[in-house]
Amino acid sequence: MKKMFVYNYREFDEAKFFESASEKYQIEIGYTKEAPSLDNVKLAKGYEAVNVITTKIDRPLLQEFKELGVKFITTRTIGYDHIDVEAAKELGIGVSNISYTPDTVAEYTIMMMLMAKRKMKRIIERAHIQDFTLPGILGSEIHNSVVGIIGTGRIGETVIRDLSGFGCKVLCYDLYEKESVKEYATYVDLDTLFGTSDIISLHMPANESNHHMIDKKAIEKMKPGVLLVNTARGALIDSEALIEGIECGKIGGAALDVVEKELGLYYNDLRYQPLDNRELAILKSFPNVLVTPHMAFYTEEAIRDMVFHSLESYLTFIQQENS
Repeated sequence: MKKMFVYNYREFDEAKFFESASEKYQIEIGYTKEAPSLDNVKLAKGYEAVNVITTKIDRPLLQEFKELGVKFITTRTIGYDHIDVEAAKELGIGVSNISYTPDTVAEYTIMMMLMAKRKMKRIIERAHIQDFTLPGILGSEIHNSVVGIIGTGRIGETVIRDLSGFGCKVLCYDLYEKESVKEYATYVDLDTLFGTSDIISLHMPANESNHHMIDKKAIEKMKPGVLLVNTARGALIDSEALIEGIECGKIGGAALDVVEKELGLYYNDLRYQPLDNRELAILKSFPNVLVTPHMAFYTEEAIRDMVFHSLESYLTFIQQENS
């Protein structure tokens, strides 16, 4: 019997999809709303596979899963930097991530660009207190902008395609160029993109090679007043360098759906607690910085894909084991 244990289970949006997916694929599923930890790891006893989201899965936790007989861990997220993949490999535990339609993040990215260009944070905040004055909220139009896209994978390419409809000039950078992207954008080197773009948007996974790729030196190469957009991973931007760039005026604004050290903060109700992330607290205080809590993925279509694909990855693992 195929068996999987699901952590961080959410009744309000995932339940109907887990029910239909488990029935379709004949997988027995156990659930808990809790995040995986050493305190509740034994809930997975008797299950061959474990299903998680963006919660830390480190070596000690992996060792406990191994002792319980867990052979496979799937994360129902695109990113997998919260899992110690090397430790899992050493322990003989398979790891997989999932994919979902790139449109969900691409559309959100463009929404963030437009909101930042039109100073929507200030407009909304003023409207709440019935301040309907005009000074300080004069926006600009995106069709007059040069937009630089770093990373032309599925999401980056979709952003580029969608931006083409606005009439703006699009530059892009990636280690691996794609002919399909060249229809809408021009590949340039990174320094050219930094020095030419009015808006820079990040679209790549986080790893050791690109950690803090947007640092003090990169920001110094950018146009004065540049707008930074990040719907990828927080570790791509050095938060301290970003804060310094905003404070000195080199960076004209930022739209951030992800930030460094967000793990353990987002998706929790922390209304009455101090925010345990100094850089995030500072960024939220700037009138020209729009911060959302890692929401770019969050659509009905994406949640369905995340659930179904996480179960499908388990089936693929079983087939590979039996082949």
